[in-house]
Amino acid sequence: MRADALTGPLADTVDLPNFTQFKNESVNFLNHFSVTSPCGPARASLLTGQYAMNHRSIRNGTPLAHDTPNLALLLRHKGIEPLLYGYTDTSQDPRIYERNDPILTSYEEVLNGFTEVQEMRFDTNKSWKNYLKEKNYKFDKLFEIFEPIDKKINAPAKYSADDSDTAFLTDSLLKDLQIRKKGWCAHVTYVKPHPPFVAPAPYNSLLRPNEMPIAHKISTNDQHPFDDPSKQFRRAKDMVIGFQNLKECSKTTAEIRAVYMGLIAELDAHLGRVFRWLKETEQYDETLIVITSDHGEMLGDYDCWGKMHYFDGAFHVPLMIKAPKSLQGTHGIRIKEQTESIDVTPTILDIMGIGIPDDIDGSSLKPFLLGKKPKDWKKATMSEVDFGDPINPTIWQSHFGLASHECNFSVLRSGRNRIVNFASKLPQILFEIKEDGDVNFLNDKEEYQETKLNMVSELLSHRMRNAGGKFSRIMITESGPVKGHY
Repeated sequence: MRADALTGPLADTVDLPNFTQFKNESVNFLNHFSVTSPCGPARASLLTGQYAMNHRSIRNGTPLAHDTPNLALLLRHKGIEPLLYGYTDTSQDPRIYERNDPILTSYEEVLNGFTEVQEMRFDTNKSWKNYLKEKNYKFDKLFEIFEPIDKKINAPAKYSADDSDTAFLTDSLLKDLQIRKKGWCAHVTYVKPHPPFVAPAPYNSLLRPNEMPIAHKISTNDQHPFDDPSKQFRRAKDMVIGFQNLKECSKTTAEIRAVYMGLIAELDAHLGRVFRWLKETEQYDETLIVITSDHGEMLGDYDCWGKMHYFDGAFHVPLMIKAPKSLQGTHGIRIKEQTESIDVTPTILDIMGIGIPDDIDGSSLKPFLLGKKPKDWKKATMSEVDFGDPINPTIWQSHFGLASHECNFSVLRSGRNRIVNFASKLPQILFEIKEDGDVNFLNDKEEYQETKLNMVSELLSHRMRNAGGKFSRIMITESGPVKGHY
């Protein structure tokens, strides 16, 4: 989910009553960024509080070391059972399993520490698939269910709104929570609005394509060598099922965006059900609620689709936090300071009174929830993407003749400026985000060369300051291990 689907031009196209009410009851972080992409790495960072450069689960399918601290384990150590409704896309550590263990055959396994209550994985999705079969929907492979009933992008899905994956997960959540004693902890991970984009009636035609904000564009002169293979990697036709000859044009982009926002409206309706249940059972005021996303989606901006890009659309995600009433926090305010997905886990730990391990890179947002700005708050955010594959070379590896370890970039954001640095010999990129959201490339402008140098220096310093820190504050002394505080 992109940030502007909840606060911004896209959000302005549709009525989202439950998200809107929640904004008024929570703290809305306007400049919140995922630190990596795609799904597996992004969720690893979200739940461990670590940059990808430290946890190193950098692709869907790259294992996460089993002893990496994470939110679920830290809560469990304090006697709180973290319940999972959905998925985490965690690839397990092969060092602690036999080679033929089935858990090592899927990147969609569950993060250590969670109790999987309702399975809702993206590729397999056995529970929802079996549910649809029981309801007499006809299909052989699950992806077939995502092809609309007619050859129109906004044609309705083959399943009804009552049987959608979003409805199914919400039904499962509410059914299970009714038997839980107060004090439960739920991680609820909806698949949609993940592509393929198809929505059940009436959400498929809730919006008209001509109501959608026009996608951002860049001139051909500003193209970077990375851009062309990126556009080939994911195209508009890859965002839907059954449209292999889909024309790349503004009309197609608008049609897909309208369906995308229909899926946001569907999610709004079901979150409204969750909120109502919490209020009816008198749990809403005392529940800490965090709404966020693992990564964004380009949605045709700069002719890009998917999330393997350096533009903000791939990383700028919503974050809204409603503190429990007992915290006596603020609500209905908007925070403009830059925040990162790695800040979510330490925030939850801090609110719960649980110590934050040294090897968590993020910082607690609790002061913001209390109406205070922390001293020396971060002035920049960083995201990383690994676009290589050590087994099956990616389009970038083939195009540029790169090894997998050369296929990654880091993007540092400071104010409106962004610097992108590649591990390979691909040239750096300096650009700014203008008031209207378009980008202005500054690489070749003489007056910005000092800015470029300063931002590259800050990116290097940022990575050095945030190198893995499991034992960085511990010294072995004559008295044994001693933890420092400076």
